[in-house]
Amino acid sequence: MATYQSIKHDLDYGGKAGALIPINSITASSSATIDFTSGLDSTYDEYLFIFTNIHPSHDNKQLLMLARDGGSGYDAPITSTFFIAHNNEGDTSRGLQYQSGTDAAQVTSGINIAEGVGNANDENEFGWLRLYNPASTTFTKPFMSRFSRMYPGDDSQVDDFVAGYINVTAAIDAIQFKMNSNNIDSGTIQLFGVH
Repeated sequence: MATYQSIKHDLDYGGKAGALIPINSITASSSATIDFTSGLDSTYDEYLFIFTNIHPSHDNKQLLMLARDGGSGYDAPITSTFFIAHNNEGDTSRGLQYQSGTDAAQVTSGINIAEGVGNANDENEFGWLRLYNPASTTFTKPFMSRFSRMYPGDDSQVDDFVAGYINVTAAIDAIQFKMNSNNIDSGTIQLFGVH
């Protein structure tokens, strides 16, 4: 009898609803920005970015997202909300908190999608961001993200939740990721279309 373990790598998801279609993968190497300037179009209604081992060059930096709506700069206005769940290594500080100071209202200079992550050798963050219907010229572009990271202050494990929208009716043709200052020292961001 066939088991999942014996057939899991033999399945063809390419034509099935919900399949992830690889578009691009960018690996940081002391990178000021990571820009996805192609592949966001009307082919798919949903796009998924997957972040693996994102490590800042300096301690306690925030990962930002910016959007371009066909112009020359990443200045499309974004509105978002942010909350976290956390617990530290000593199990003395834990909770679920709304981060009112991290909310964004019509911000054009980048919104936080992951708050402070450490730059010690064992500190990194990973997560995903889903962007819906970026090619629409009628509606705003909703997104949501979730990140897991180690907070450098007290070695807490933190789970970041962000949701919002890019507030333009023009098509979004590029997305940029960067730290709020300094570089992304290492890590990989992949872009997939969701079939």
